[in-house]
Amino acid sequence: MKWLLILAIFLGQVCAAHAAEESLGTKIKKVFEPSPTPIRKHRKKKATPTPSPAAERKQKKASPTPTPSPTPKSKSKRKQASPTPAPTESPAATETPSPTPAEKPTPSSSERAQGKKAWPNVSLSPEEIEDSDSYPLKVRQIIDAGLALTKQNLGYTYGSADPANGGMDCSGFVYYVLKQNGFPDVPRDSSQQYVWVRKGGNFKAVVSRKEDSFELDDLKPGDLLFWRGTYNIDRDPPITHSMIYLGREKRTNKRVMVGSSDGRTYDGKQRWGVSVFDFKLPPPSKSGDAKISPVFVGYGRIPGLNED
Repeated sequence: MKWLLILAIFLGQVCAAHAAEESLGTKIKKVFEPSPTPIRKHRKKKATPTPSPAAERKQKKASPTPTPSPTPKSKSKRKQASPTPAPTESPAATETPSPTPAEKPTPSSSERAQGKKAWPNVSLSPEEIEDSDSYPLKVRQIIDAGLALTKQNLGYTYGSADPANGGMDCSGFVYYVLKQNGFPDVPRDSSQQYVWVRKGGNFKAVVSRKEDSFELDDLKPGDLLFWRGTYNIDRDPPITHSMIYLGREKRTNKRVMVGSSDGRTYDGKQRWGVSVFDFKLPPPSKSGDAKISPVFVGYGRIPGLNED
């Protein structure tokens, strides 16, 4: 019995020790069980920082792209502004006033004038005109005054009736010559000059287009010549051009006239300005617009002209 009790006690202690060992084991397991939870927490922390560097990378990518882009543009603009300095543009500004004086004598149409200026203006002496020595004194004075203006290299300047302006227009030429020779009532524009001659009662209308027409039999040196349709303008009467008839040139036996024009011819070449021109009737117009079709309408004596 004693041995049985001893075995029971021994077994009880063993069981107790085993239970204690189990309790210690469970405790150790419990101790080690919370350890994976912090590991999971560390994993979560690792997962959380992973997006942050991606965002940082995105921010870093976004940040460097704008910063380098404006800097080279600004540098390029500065570089572009530097190679094109103001001094290079300054000569261009200095060159601009140069064409303006060239345009002063040709305010109406400079390009056309420069093209027609290639042929110089023509001047004749009274001795180069047939029978000029037999002209009445007043007629000779008017013709001499007109031919003197052809020697001043005057251009065609629309609106001018003074050679001091460097040029004159057609009616301005007639106005200046007659005014300087004792005709104070001469009108300024060609339309009113036509009315002035018509009222004087010495106007001859011309319908024919032929140079040898009987309608030109009464044409005399010193007569005023009138056209319509040389340019487009709304006026009544529609006279747009006037000149002074000189007579026939000895060299060619052709009728010539004097005045200012921006395209009439002498010897088949266009002249521009105050010059001697061939007097010839314009051919029929090929266009249907009568306002821009030159037509010679007639001629007449200067009112109040003394032919003695």
